[in-house]
Amino acid sequence: MSTIPEQATRFDSAQNDSASQDQGQGQSNSSSQQQQDQQHQQQPQNAPAKLLQHFQTNRIDSALWALRLLVIFFTISYVLPIFISQQSSFSKVLLANAAISALRLHQRVPAFSFSREFLARLFAEDSCHYMMYSLIFFSVRPTLLVLIPVMLYSVLHASSYSLKLLDLIGQNSWWGARFIISIVEFQAANILKATAFCEIFIMPYAIVLTFMSHAGLMTPIIYYHYLVMRYSSRRNPYPRTAFAELRITFEALASRSPPAVGKIIRVGIGFVNRLAPQPPPAPSQ
Repeated sequence: MSTIPEQATRFDSAQNDSASQDQGQGQSNSSSQQQQDQQHQQQPQNAPAKLLQHFQTNRIDSALWALRLLVIFFTISYVLPIFISQQSSFSKVLLANAAISALRLHQRVPAFSFSREFLARLFAEDSCHYMMYSLIFFSVRPTLLVLIPVMLYSVLHASSYSLKLLDLIGQNSWWGARFIISIVEFQAANILKATAFCEIFIMPYAIVLTFMSHAGLMTPIIYYHYLVMRYSSRRNPYPRTAFAELRITFEALASRSPPAVGKIIRVGIGFVNRLAPQPPPAPSQ
């Protein structure tokens, strides 16, 4: 008779043990779920703090990124003049480009000195070329062709820095923006080549603007020197590549054209070749 209460007490203790185990598992599951929820809540909260800290640490790079976004915005405003006039958008794009060039020159050539070596180094920098570009066309009649090179450079550089900011926020954040940035980076070579072709085509356009009294007499002359500097750029070989491709294209066109037309094309090719800067002589051994 004593075995019945003993079995009952054993059964009750087993039930209590299983209940305590279930309760412990439930508490552990709930605690892990709470930790995951806290992590998900903390990630968007920490993102603005991370961005603010990054902007404070890298002020010049952040300012360059913001200015490039302004260039893109005002270029779109020039194409779609809904809230801002085309003249105002055109001027603001060139002003933002000049500010970008000044900051880049500050990074590349920080030590200022009145010397021949400093001036040679200054005019060899691409940022100096782009500042000169803004000064050339600031008083010219607004045209989209002038804004295209500035906008393409801004898209390229702003995309690379935006990717760095997205990596700072999180690996899986803003996948749509990451997809667009990946397309821009994949087409980087084509973007640089298109920019070089635009810079070349602006030269005859500047001459036309001068004859139409929409630009000053010195505009084509100064822009020619700008093209010479772009052709001699150490960091960007695409202007030289664009000139070489245009020469091959026009030589092929001259060979297929009638003799009179072909002769005119060859004369034009020779004239452009004479205007091109001569390569420096090889050092004697």
